Formats: sequence, C-alpha cells, structure tokens
Amino acid sequence: MKLVIAIIKPFKLDEVRDALTRIGIHGMTVSEVKGYGRQKGHMEIYRGAEYAVNFLPKVRIEVAVASEQIDQVMDAVTAAAKTGQIGDGKIFVTPIEQAVRIRTGETDVDAL
Repeated sequence: MKLVIAIIKPFKLDEVRDALTRIGIHGMTVSEVKGYGRQKGHMEIYRGAEYAVNFLPKVRIEVAVASEQIDQVMDAVTAAAKTGQIGDGKIFVTPIEQAVRIRTGETDVDAL
C-alpha cells in the first residue's frame, strides 16, 4: 500500500478528483495549505499599498492506494493537475505499513 500526497493549484481540485474517480479511486483527504517552491510568491496591491505574498494557496490531496495502482494514480493526477506553468505542484509517494477500517475491522488493502 502507498500514500500519494499531491500538492496542486486549488482550481485543479475538481479535475483531479474526477480523474481519480474515473480510475476507481473513491476516497481522498483534502486540505487547504500554503507554501512556495520555485514560484517564490508574488507582489500584490491592497488599498494602494504593495505587499509581498510569500506563501501561496495550494491544495494537499492524500490518497491511500494499493501498490499496483500507484502508476495509474500518479499518471491521472499529473495529467489532471498540469497547467504547464510554474507552481503546478508536486506528488510524493510513501509506503503505508498497515491500515484498518474502524467500522468493520477490515485491514490493509481491504480497508482502502
């Protein structure tokens, strides 16, 4: 089992969710986060004053999947989240040692 963590632009969330649903992934956790990478923020003007926005709004998606699905999931997220512009995001994959569905007691891949 693997945990896929994707940091994407907020307006791409629906497209990524739809792409994952099409390949049979039905559960995910979504968090609104702020951060920066090469994009480094930008300058904005508010009420005539200019100020720096150092941390940009992003969306963090976490999806637990069977190891056999990892390539398919990464391809779907990459295709759906890509704009071709700086700041499209990153995908991280980490191993999951164990999972339990609390309601039924199912474990590991059955719990996903």
